[in-house]
Amino acid sequence: MPRFFVSSPLVAGEIMPLPDDVVRHVQVLRLQTDDPIILFDGTGGEYSARLLEIGKRTATAHIDAFNERDAETPYRVTLAQGVAGGDKMDWLIEKAVELGVASVIPLTTERGVVRLSGERAIRRHSHWQALARAACEQCGRNRVPGVTPALDLDKWLNGLPPVETGELRLLLSPRAELSFASLPGKGPTSPVTIAIGPEAGFSPAEEAAIADAGFTTLGLGPRILRTETAGVAVLAALAAKWGGW
Repeated sequence: MPRFFVSSPLVAGEIMPLPDDVVRHVQVLRLQTDDPIILFDGTGGEYSARLLEIGKRTATAHIDAFNERDAETPYRVTLAQGVAGGDKMDWLIEKAVELGVASVIPLTTERGVVRLSGERAIRRHSHWQALARAACEQCGRNRVPGVTPALDLDKWLNGLPPVETGELRLLLSPRAELSFASLPGKGPTSPVTIAIGPEAGFSPAEEAAIADAGFTTLGLGPRILRTETAGVAVLAALAAKWGGW
C-alpha cells in the first residue's frame, strides 16, 4: 500500500488536503479515488486513509484509523559521516535510514572533497532531509531520522556532552583498538555514535581529537572499505548482532 509522509498533524476521522509533493506522487502512481493509502507524520505510528478527490494539482484524503506500528531498532545509533562527494552521500543517507539509523550528522573535514556554505549548504540539507523522508516511506519506518546541516568536525566535537555511562562512541579506523567481535552481544540502552571519515579518511590530528572526545577506534576486518560502504556495513552488522532485523 502506498505510504506518504506529511508534516501536518494527523487526526483520525478528519478530511485533509494533501501536500503538493504527495499530490504529485499520487498522480505519478496513478492512484484513483477510494484507493487506500498510509499516512505518517514522523512522530510514530501511521494512519490508514483513503483518497477522496484527486484533481490536477490537489487531492484530499479521509483519515480512517491510527495504527501504532513502528519499525525501529531496539537501540539508537547516530551516524557522524564525513561528507562524501558525488551522489555517495545521498546513497548513504538513504541506506542508513533503511537500516534503522536514528540520526545522521554530516561532517566537513580536513580531507573532505565537498565544501558547503551559504545557499548551497541550505539546499543540500533540505535535499538530505527529503531523502530521509522518502526512505521512510519506502522502508516502512514511521519515525523520520533527523539529518543535521553539515557541521565542521571541531564544532561538532566541542558540542558533545561528556560520555554517559554505557554510551558507545566508535570511530571506524584501519588502526583499530577494538574488533567488531569484541562489541557487546546485546544492544545497549544508551546511545551509540559512530564516526566515519570521508573518502580520504580523517587526518591523524582529527582522529586524535575524536579519540579525546571519548571515541574508541573500531575495525571491521582486514579490508579497507570505501566510506559509503563502511557506514552501511557497520549498521547492517550491528542489526544482526543486536537484534535490529
